[in-house]
Amino acid sequence: MITTRALTKVYDGKVAVEALTMEIRSGEIFGLLGPNGAGKTTTVRMLAALISPTSGEALIGGYRVGEQDAAIRRLVGIVTETPGLYERLSARENLEIYAKLYGVSNVTRQVEKYLRLLELWDRRDDPVGTFSKGMRQKLALARALVHEPKVLLLDEPTSGLDPQMTKVVRDFIAELKEQGRTILLCTHNLDEAERLCDRILVLKTRPIALDTPQALRRRLFGRRIIVTLEAVTDRILERVRALDFVLDVQQEDRRLVIALSDPERQNPILVRALVEVGAAIRFLTEEAHSLEEIYLRLIEEEERTSSLPSAPDRAEAPSAR
Repeated sequence: MITTRALTKVYDGKVAVEALTMEIRSGEIFGLLGPNGAGKTTTVRMLAALISPTSGEALIGGYRVGEQDAAIRRLVGIVTETPGLYERLSARENLEIYAKLYGVSNVTRQVEKYLRLLELWDRRDDPVGTFSKGMRQKLALARALVHEPKVLLLDEPTSGLDPQMTKVVRDFIAELKEQGRTILLCTHNLDEAERLCDRILVLKTRPIALDTPQALRRRLFGRRIIVTLEAVTDRILERVRALDFVLDVQQEDRRLVIALSDPERQNPILVRALVEVGAAIRFLTEEAHSLEEIYLRLIEEEERTSSLPSAPDRAEAPSAR
């Protein structure tokens, strides 16, 4: 549904997005993660055909950014972190304006549909200036959906919301996926990304990593089983280390942290081996790593790599001394 190839944006000589290549599948929620200034909002603005790329290309539903922008805008709905709403107008009037701009055939029906879906119908005639942050964000979602777009670009849609309102918006995003919408979600809320996203791309001006959270977790941390015992003896340690599928064993008091390549297949064999040497097993769990840990590891690796001198610089270093 969304394809970019070497998509790049430069502002006044400063690179905002560099060589972004990705493909977002129809019907998935795709997370775009990165620190402030990483290029997330610039990417969203390019994909919404609000700004033109400096180089590279982007296709949305087969339409090319920079050439078929009117068609892209009909296909896409966008929610920004600070949506601009007409504060002196009512919620209903705000939606009516955008529904007419998009050429919606039955404006009244569509406006009522989304005001009801987002629980704003009772406040439909109140000025938006009297709305809370959460209500404004729901109205912005309604505005993005009023023309029934196939693609949604959501830039920090739950920023600044309280936990209850965050859950309301998050649940609504999940419902939109069930309807078959394609959603690009930019967020600093890593728990939200882990709950919602099928795949994630970590961006820091240029792409760092793209995969499912599960695949990134295994790539960065491997898979380790934590076995809590009544006691750890030398005999138990020797038996575990003798298993040919065990990649590594670390003892932490009464716990064994064991690296395995295929825990689903190897766990039963491991448990039998432990029982055979008299181990009393209290718990067996797989070590969990949050998306926050994955994200921080990727950013740290990127910063460490980018701080290294280039190959020519390293080669010249000895002679410089």
